[in-house]
Amino acid sequence: MPFINSRVSVSMTDAQRETLKAKLGQIISLIPGKSENWLMMEIADQCDMYFQGNKSQPTAFIEVKSFGKIPEHSRDELTRTICDIYEGELKIPQNRIYVKYEEGSMWGWNGSNL
Repeated sequence: MPFINSRVSVSMTDAQRETLKAKLGQIISLIPGKSENWLMMEIADQCDMYFQGNKSQPTAFIEVKSFGKIPEHSRDELTRTICDIYEGELKIPQNRIYVKYEEGSMWGWNGSNL
């Protein structure tokens, strides 16, 4: 049960949004036991984002939340891949991208708790 929250300062086309959704859906499997079948996403564009005191350049903040642990090697590979995707698709420099990870054991779904 992963969740990816993506906030970017740039404007996105529908095609870019679909490409981003598809690529994030593919790479979630870098976390053992996770797949797009359980992935929920939020993709927000045109966010007012300041980094290093300014908003003059494209910026992104991506949160990856997971029910259960995310192994270190998976986090390393996800960070590299996420930064490559956002730089390639949205022209956001990797030095203006933060990726945050959260692991949790208290999630609810379908009217009950896991």
